[in-house]
Amino acid sequence: MSASHNVAASIVVVNLNGVSLLPGLLASLAAQTARDFELILVDNGSTDGSLRLLEGTAKGLPFPLHVIRNAANTGFGPASNQGLQLTNAGWIAMLNNDARPEPAWLERLLDTTERMPRLGMVGSKMLRAHRPGEIDTAGIAVDWAGIAWDWRGGAADDPGERDLTEIFGPCGGAALYARAMLDEVGAFDGDFFAYLEDVDLAWRARLAGWQACLQPQARALHAHSATLGDASPRKRFLLGRNKVWLLVKNYPNPWLVRNLPLILAYDALAVGYGLATRGDLAAWRGRMAGWAALPRFLAKRRRIQSTWQDVDNWRRAMSPVEPPWAIPRRYAHLRGAPLQPQTGAPPL
Repeated sequence: MSASHNVAASIVVVNLNGVSLLPGLLASLAAQTARDFELILVDNGSTDGSLRLLEGTAKGLPFPLHVIRNAANTGFGPASNQGLQLTNAGWIAMLNNDARPEPAWLERLLDTTERMPRLGMVGSKMLRAHRPGEIDTAGIAVDWAGIAWDWRGGAADDPGERDLTEIFGPCGGAALYARAMLDEVGAFDGDFFAYLEDVDLAWRARLAGWQACLQPQARALHAHSATLGDASPRKRFLLGRNKVWLLVKNYPNPWLVRNLPLILAYDALAVGYGLATRGDLAAWRGRMAGWAALPRFLAKRRRIQSTWQDVDNWRRAMSPVEPPWAIPRRYAHLRGAPLQPQTGAPPL
């Protein structure tokens, strides 16, 4: 089924065995104050009755629903791209199936689109579903050691926050993207399968001169990692592999050469931490898989680095490097630690 193409925004959701999550998601979207949108849901081979639920509820929804049915799990990136290709809307929102946007979420995102020059990405403030007073993510942060994390993750929420803040890029779990930006730099890299594909997209957009901001009044509850789970071996493998690909593709010279010892040192510490605390080599195996595909990603690097040269736009968004013992504070919220002070997990 093709999308209608006559809406202000399209919302793309990827679902995998999320039958328990879909009723809450659909109810949240039905309550949106912005009404001029469609939902494109890409089902990635669910076997739990998700499709039956969608078929039973589609006619009662106050917005158009278009369902893409994949026979197997193609990964978040490829499935998201299927949804993106189905619409010509000027703005496309990506939303996780485990997110519950507040009623004004989409309206606030769309209201932001004219407030910065060359704005291509608008991020939401995502709050932890079981601890709604705590921020899960307010966007993507990346430091000079190549470590990516959820900016402000674990911090206490201020519901009255209203000022826009420039960020490296939005978390793809609840983000608004400009069609014009996607047409220029491309969508998600399907090779990533899952994790860090939103960082990769944001980095490419930054190099092309596009900006990103946090709209703190666009708020959504988020059940973090409801599909693959926090700290599962599969997730650690994908994060390790995709981090290699992320940096090979996007980190410009001469900064990559200058910071390579720093990158490798912090990466070795991350792998060692995982081995010492979990006793497995999932993060190491992921990195080895990343390096094994180096020729293919060097070809992607040549295309990216020869096309987009807005160095100032990229450097302005980078975060400073912290000492190794301070890195775990960035991940404390993923392990249920108190709001602050933070303790937690290793760098990605």
